[in-house]
Amino acid sequence: MEPAALILFAGIYAVAVISPGPGVAAVVARSLATGARRSWPFVIGMVAGDLAWFGFVAAGLAVVAQTFHVVFAVIKYAGAAYLLYLAWKLWTAPAAAAAEMPYVRGEGVRLAAAGLAMTLGNPKTMVFFLAILPQVVALERITPLAIAELCAIMAVILSSCMMGYALLADRARRFVASPRAMQRLNRATGGLMAGVAVTVATR
Repeated sequence: MEPAALILFAGIYAVAVISPGPGVAAVVARSLATGARRSWPFVIGMVAGDLAWFGFVAAGLAVVAQTFHVVFAVIKYAGAAYLLYLAWKLWTAPAAAAAEMPYVRGEGVRLAAAGLAMTLGNPKTMVFFLAILPQVVALERITPLAIAELCAIMAVILSSCMMGYALLADRARRFVASPRAMQRLNRATGGLMAGVAVTVATR
């Protein structure tokens, strides 16, 4: 693709990604609870979800996605249910000073699946790509190389922006020293995560 078209797409996509929304809120809540490093699987799931929606649009499968609305609804509610579970875990976490929580076997896969489900459960992502892709490249003439270039740009921008939010949240988390303050933070982030789950489920 022409550099100008890639830059245009990157700029529009970056603005959309940076704008606060359920994805940003979920990443911030996760990082506040467990640290930035443990947010990576969730972010990877989000990237995979965006790339999947992009693939549907680029391949002309938006109609197929709309046809199988029930499937995507199930994915959406499953993702919302897991986010509610994470919110409950945060709310009921014991009071302790900020520290790296112990790793739970299979945690990374579950978090990646939650990030993927949250993104796939949001058809507005598909609408976004339907709106901006024709401004960048004619879908009927899109090439595999162009798809690969756009996917690479998306992966870099989304992962960088989300991990930037995660690092900022992690830095704020490390200022919390007392167990009581940590408990309040856990409950606040649990409430934030629950809000994200409700937002995802009611879209």
